[in-house]
Amino acid sequence: MNMNNAWVDRWNDRYSTDEFAYGEQPNNYLKEQLKKLNPGKILFPAEGEGRNAVFAAKQDWEVSAFDISTEGKNKALRLAENNRVSIDYQIGELQDLNYKEEQFDAIALIYAHFPAAIKSAYHKLLSAYLRKGGIVIFEAFSKNHLDYLARNESVGGPKEIDMLFSVEEIKLDFPDYEIIILEEKEIKLNEGLFHNGQGSVIRFVGQKK
Repeated sequence: MNMNNAWVDRWNDRYSTDEFAYGEQPNNYLKEQLKKLNPGKILFPAEGEGRNAVFAAKQDWEVSAFDISTEGKNKALRLAENNRVSIDYQIGELQDLNYKEEQFDAIALIYAHFPAAIKSAYHKLLSAYLRKGGIVIFEAFSKNHLDYLARNESVGGPKEIDMLFSVEEIKLDFPDYEIIILEEKEIKLNEGLFHNGQGSVIRFVGQKK
């Protein structure tokens, strides 16, 4: 379950500018779903520059986050400081980060597009860190998103189909969940520099049995 240096360099490069790659406002779907839950402990994988983690902290969640990009972490901590909240933000790969089984009440996977070879393994490992009755909130690009990307590069997202998601994959990766929402949906994105335009996403809210 390892990521190569080119992957790390790519994200450090993206996050090295002053401007926030995906903006400073939280993802709309996360915002909508988080408000339905009582605050507890939440984990944000692949959290980048921290917009979603900071939002959750402002809603009284106890926030943990991780990424491979130190540039992303630096901006996330600055954003947290500017918003007068604190988040626990670690750098590294999931299997090396010492999270505990059933540590979290919620896990938010917001455009957490891991390399194809490890994405299902990451989902299964993350699931172990969620308590029974805990909630996964997921939004990421669907396999059909490539058609949208071909028409409009500025909508963003991976160009490799194996890094994108399908409803069937989510069912396989999260088998022991009560499905609250699982759908493929066309949405309009307006998030910072790199998510702008019509796209196709998978949305999933599940409760661990």
